[in-house]
Amino acid sequence: MSASTKIKDTAMQEATKLRQVAEEGAKSGAYIYPLRGIVFFATHKDLYKPLFQRLTPTIGLGVGITALMFFFTYVPQLAVLFFTSGPLAALTTILLVLSESSTLTMVLSKALLIQDGLIDTFDGTLLAKGQADLVARDRQVKSGGAGFAIARLGKLASRPFQKFTPTAIIRYFMYLPLNFIPVVGTVAFVVLQGRQYGPNAHARYFQLKGMNAAQKEKFIEEHKGGYASFGVVATLLETVPIVGIVMAYTNACGAAMWAADLEQGAGTAPQLQQQAKKAA
Repeated sequence: MSASTKIKDTAMQEATKLRQVAEEGAKSGAYIYPLRGIVFFATHKDLYKPLFQRLTPTIGLGVGITALMFFFTYVPQLAVLFFTSGPLAALTTILLVLSESSTLTMVLSKALLIQDGLIDTFDGTLLAKGQADLVARDRQVKSGGAGFAIARLGKLASRPFQKFTPTAIIRYFMYLPLNFIPVVGTVAFVVLQGRQYGPNAHARYFQLKGMNAAQKEKFIEEHKGGYASFGVVATLLETVPIVGIVMAYTNACGAAMWAADLEQGAGTAPQLQQQAKKAA
């Protein structure tokens, strides 16, 4: 078999897998949860506290990263995009640098600044959705009404996530060159980032359910379409300049809403709900 034939066959196989994942994602309905998270977050003011507590340092980080990105990367990227975008290169480069800065700000802020706030938002949303028993598996839950979800959160029993690791940043820079390919490259960049984002969005849910590594991997693999569709939409929201930091919290809210629906058996992905019961 010639090299060109092997490349063609590989490309066809990858295209088939991508189509299957897309079909599974569409059937799952998981892509709607980031949007539902925006509405839920906006209408539940008690969930604002974790965001406001960390907003100032996060904005400062974003401003610093954006300034450095323009200083060091604008001209080199302009030179590359000039050959693909022509006269529009100046504008497309500005948009690209802003998008890159927003994404990099999200990666670093999640690792260094807002991790605890996102956990509180996730758990607070679960409380607001009537999942106090689930949250109580890993932290103290105080008595109170549904409208005081954040105030009801007590101390965590364990640390849900690892501290800063360079993996996300390395992956980001590996995928970054895709943005130099007009349209197709940007789409590929978002999809690759989104496929990683989806499972990470439910890391807290996996912990609350007590899933071990094998159970978690099986759960993710069997429903990778749903996680990919959730992750793509969530990634797109977080790459919006300026408001991306707020979207990180609304995405945590959406992920918790999805988890709550799985617990209640009212989610748009019944197979996911069945798997969640098995892990209980």
